[in-house]
Amino acid sequence: MEELKKFYKLLYKYRFVIVSVPIITIIIAFFLVRNLEDQYVAEGQIATGIVDETQVLSNTADKQESSVIREFSNLIEIMKLQKIVNMVSYQLMIHDLTSEKPFREWSSKIKDLSEVERRKLLNNYKRKFSNRETINRFDTEDKELYEMLESMDYTSESILNNLTADRLETSDFISVRYTSESPELSAFVVNKECTEFVIYYTSILKENQNKAVRFLSEKAKVKSDTLNKNVQALKEYKIKNRIINLQEQSRKMYELSAEYERRKQEAEKDIVSLKGTISNIDKNFDPNQRRYFEASLTKINQALVQTKKELALVTEKYVQSGFEETYKSSIDSLMDVMNKQILTASDKYIDNPLNQKRDLIVKKLGLQVDYDIARYSLNLLKRELADMNNRFDKLVPHEAVIQSLERKIDIASSEYLDILDKYNDASLDASLTSRLRQVQVANPGVELPSKKMLLIILSGIISFVFCLLVFFIIFYFDNKIGTPRELAQVTEIPVLGKINRVNSASLALKEIWSNLHSNPEMQELKKQLRSARYEISRELTPMSAQTKGQVLNITSMNNSEGKTLLVACIAYSYVVISKKVLLIDGNFDHPSITENSNSKFFIEDFLKTGNLGSAEFSAGIMVMGNKGEDKSLFEIADEETVNRRFDQLRSEFDVILIETPSLETLSKAKEWNSISDKVMGVFEANQSLTTGKKQHINYLKGLNGQFIGWVINKVSAETKIKNESNFNANFIE
Repeated sequence: MEELKKFYKLLYKYRFVIVSVPIITIIIAFFLVRNLEDQYVAEGQIATGIVDETQVLSNTADKQESSVIREFSNLIEIMKLQKIVNMVSYQLMIHDLTSEKPFREWSSKIKDLSEVERRKLLNNYKRKFSNRETINRFDTEDKELYEMLESMDYTSESILNNLTADRLETSDFISVRYTSESPELSAFVVNKECTEFVIYYTSILKENQNKAVRFLSEKAKVKSDTLNKNVQALKEYKIKNRIINLQEQSRKMYELSAEYERRKQEAEKDIVSLKGTISNIDKNFDPNQRRYFEASLTKINQALVQTKKELALVTEKYVQSGFEETYKSSIDSLMDVMNKQILTASDKYIDNPLNQKRDLIVKKLGLQVDYDIARYSLNLLKRELADMNNRFDKLVPHEAVIQSLERKIDIASSEYLDILDKYNDASLDASLTSRLRQVQVANPGVELPSKKMLLIILSGIISFVFCLLVFFIIFYFDNKIGTPRELAQVTEIPVLGKINRVNSASLALKEIWSNLHSNPEMQELKKQLRSARYEISRELTPMSAQTKGQVLNITSMNNSEGKTLLVACIAYSYVVISKKVLLIDGNFDHPSITENSNSKFFIEDFLKTGNLGSAEFSAGIMVMGNKGEDKSLFEIADEETVNRRFDQLRSEFDVILIETPSLETLSKAKEWNSISDKVMGVFEANQSLTTGKKQHINYLKGLNGQFIGWVINKVSAETKIKNESNFNANFIE
């Protein structure tokens, strides 16, 4: 709160500056802006087709928002290219040079040209525009054209300063606006900018699309040739190696191998079982019976053998054909023939005594036939299985080659189809018209609200804020001490009182205390002296009952801080209360008391003789001056003599006030402090504490209670600002 009050006092002190600066600024701003021309803004709109679904094909994938933003940013930056803006500049110059009502009055450079030179200038601009050339400032002729544009404020830079292009929220449109002093000029620039932008963008778009179509066409042809070569290579390889369908052949061979393996296992199982059964039947006949039966069946066996051969041939064809059903019926017929032959052989022995063996003979003959067929089939299946494995092994290298060729065909086909899709898309885009077009033509610009009053108000506000900021910076970095509270806070030493700065040309001490109708300044000074006298008196308590007077040294950290006047005022304040006061001028370097009092009684004489003489009091005050010269107290008399002389003075006077040298001459001040009872400091307001002053403060703090405090002098009195009330002079924070 105290800091806020201090800042408010600073502002109040410079209140006229704070008020006058904004007023002066407003007046200057008024004269500066009163001749500003009115501004007109024209707006046109361009449809881009980027997010317009009516212009996008149904198979176009949805675009990400980041991609859309990037496309709009690219379009807006293209619109600001000098290649486009220069075309607008040319057309502005062509219009102003040929029209009876130019947008702007001719500049002095154009007016200075002759008719022939203006016609040449016009032809140069037309040539540049028709050839769509930009200005090269390194070229002498182009530099002259640029200077003419600059004189008319038609350069690309000046146009771009007043031209804005933005996307309308999340729509498909770009808004183009231009602000100028003429409504027709604003509309002209917007329309020409949009037209030139659409022409330029369409031309480069079509050029890039045509390049893409040609490139993709050539690329598709190359990929098509590669695909055809790979297909032809596969075809020739299959013909050369007599391969129709390798995958189907491999599958068929694998199935046949599995079937052969299964039948082989069945044949091996049948051979084992049939052989064992035949062996068991043979055990039922003795050798004589066996010879009889074999001799009796010789003719029949011959027929059976013939039938077996035929059955073996048919079985071989059946296996080689992959077990086709056509051979299965022939095998069944031959089996029936063999069964009949076996039955014929058994009927021959119906009346034979050995009929009881007939069934075994018939069964053996059937089993023998089955055994022979199974054994022959096993050998045949083994040969076919081995042949099938050999054929399957021969297919493996073909499989690897064909897979490699087919993989090449797949890759070439994928690349060709990809390129073909891109080619079709590019061809479709190239065949369509550009989606970029101007959908809103700019009309003569609308007048913008005048900014004159706003600029004037802003100038006043800104200047006012600037003043506050300057004073705040001054306040923030100002470490000067101006009040008793600040002095007590910074030095941590009590403040006994304050004395305001007195503006009177001359000051009579008697008038301060005798004049009842003095001005408010003197009344305030009287109150402050009383307060200081009271606080000093509280600190000046006698050391013993026998001691009458007290010696008070009054010093300061610098010269010219007002010690002389303050000492005189305090001395007279004691006279008012009937105190016997001795005022000693102890400042040999600057004996101001001696000079102002014209005293003939000097401290040097008293210290040597100890004789007060018959000196008379002047208004209750005895003044003891000095003879000046560069000397110190103990150079006049030794310390013991000085103490003895001052004990004599204590017995004669109630209060002994000594103005000592400033602490800048610390050695001289120390000698005076050694013989005094108390020390009081005078501090001039509105000064900062330097490093040297801080050392002096540390010295005063080290006097072990001898230093009683400060009296702050020359305090600025603010008549219209309420002073600090109820100030306690002895407080320390």
